[in-house]
Amino acid sequence: MLEKLTQTFGDIVRTIGGKSTISEKNVEEAVDSIKMALLEADVNLRVVRRFVNATIEEAKGEKVLRSVDPGQQFVKIVYDRMVGLLGDSRQDLVLRGPDVTSVVLLLGLQGSGKTTSAAKLALFLKGKGRRVLLAACDLVRPAAADQLAALGAQIGVEVFRGEGSDPLAIARAALAKAKKELYDTVIVDTTGRMQVDEAMMVELARMRDLCKPDESLLVADSMTGQSAVDIAKAFDERIGISGVILSKFDSDARGGAALSLKSITGKPIKFVGVSERPDGLEPFYPDRVASRILGMGDVVSLVEKAQASIDKEEAEALEQKMANETFTLQDYLDQLRRVKKMGSMKSLVDMIPGMAGQISDEQLDSVDTKYEEAILQSMTRKERLNHLIIGPTRRSRIARGSGTSVAEVSRLLKKFEKSRLMMKKVVKNKKMAAKFMGGAR
Repeated sequence: MLEKLTQTFGDIVRTIGGKSTISEKNVEEAVDSIKMALLEADVNLRVVRRFVNATIEEAKGEKVLRSVDPGQQFVKIVYDRMVGLLGDSRQDLVLRGPDVTSVVLLLGLQGSGKTTSAAKLALFLKGKGRRVLLAACDLVRPAAADQLAALGAQIGVEVFRGEGSDPLAIARAALAKAKKELYDTVIVDTTGRMQVDEAMMVELARMRDLCKPDESLLVADSMTGQSAVDIAKAFDERIGISGVILSKFDSDARGGAALSLKSITGKPIKFVGVSERPDGLEPFYPDRVASRILGMGDVVSLVEKAQASIDKEEAEALEQKMANETFTLQDYLDQLRRVKKMGSMKSLVDMIPGMAGQISDEQLDSVDTKYEEAILQSMTRKERLNHLIIGPTRRSRIARGSGTSVAEVSRLLKKFEKSRLMMKKVVKNKKMAAKFMGGAR
């Protein structure tokens, strides 16, 4: 996500952030680097000018140049401006209570990820306790309704397809079904075309008037940069949008769309697509994204991901196994799978303060868990529960089954032994520290 921008801003923060004194020349050089980074990221020119001018004006004031820690003060100004650029604060969906059906209209061009985002949003709202119905009203793309039906089955959300070729009639029938069967949320996947045209806008305006949506969300492909901003303006002028879902955000190396949308359209980014998986939709937090862009990490999101993948009881049981040296390869496999649920290794590293852009793709490949998982899955359960029985013959069989070498299997077993030893020491030190702190009271 926004790799190049993060790397450039991280370098700027490291260069000027630790300075005990800074001059107007330092400020101008840093701001010039920021300007070039934003332009290379395909950020709207007007947005860049506003950002740069406001930063220079504030950074050259006495508050920075004469402060106790001017370098950090400058970084704080850049951070605040970046948060403002991204939208100030998190904007939630505005939906009605469970007794009234809320309607979410999804808009967007073909290829923007609209149908996939409809299913992701349905799963997100289902996780919040809402009863969701998906309405397949995109009849222009032949496979759209089939795709939505398949995604709905995967996430356990009903998809209403209706009959005939009139999307308005299908939407009307979906709303009637939702009211009759007490669904509290209907997500309408609307018609998309390859480009903005009059026929599509007329149909969408009629759909809006029929559904009277609580939220009209544009799904925009973040990879298209400035084009996404232009598309958002066109949809807002003709249909009216309440927010944006930026799809393919995990693949967006530049970030022009994310950094321009709010300033140009005035509409907030409400969600971002971070993977192709059904659970790959995240609420958009401007402050957290700004922190990651500046190389300051995003510990809050990292903790939330960890909490979502393991509960307190499991954590305590795991700690007990570490202390008693009963942690097995089966436990190790379970932990690998939990880490996978949290996202890619690169996305997790970028959330750690100071680590964004500091580890190369080659280094990340060396800690890629897919080979380890293949080796572990090629073992029998008996072997995973007692790694000591894995002798030369078993190692050869495991290597063949996992498509790896005997050396790689041996390396994993050695790594596991070291991990167990380290885990025991960590738990022991933690208990000693707790005992010491308890006695010190």
